[in-house]
Amino acid sequence: MLGGWFLWFILFWVVVLISLFAIGGFFMFRKFLKRLPKEDGKSILDWEEHYVNETRDLWTPDQKALLEELVSPVPELFRDVARQKIAGKIGEIAIEDHAEKINREHVIRGYILATPKRDHKFLRKKLQQMKIDATPYEHLF
Repeated sequence: MLGGWFLWFILFWVVVLISLFAIGGFFMFRKFLKRLPKEDGKSILDWEEHYVNETRDLWTPDQKALLEELVSPVPELFRDVARQKIAGKIGEIAIEDHAEKINREHVIRGYILATPKRDHKFLRKKLQQMKIDATPYEHLF
């Protein structure tokens, strides 16, 4: 029979591993849900990819730099996912507006709409740091 400190060591690692598996499973399940096709036959991720591909030629170097600056507060581990989601939303807005080029307004609107509500405090702070007036976009928050 196990006893003493070794028992507690094993129990500690059992709890840690179960917790890590649960956290990993949660995020994998969320990704799985985003991959499920909707009524139109495309998933959320498929639409994001579609909008990014359709508007790839509309991006100017200035707008790409602005997008990079806006996603800079996102931890590096999640930055690619955030960039893809925001670029997809910007592309959707540009297509709806029948834009010939993506401009600053498209980038800011897409950034606001693609950012979860819980992160709007950080979003406002970043816009303030960049000296971008958020009052024309208040209805989007």
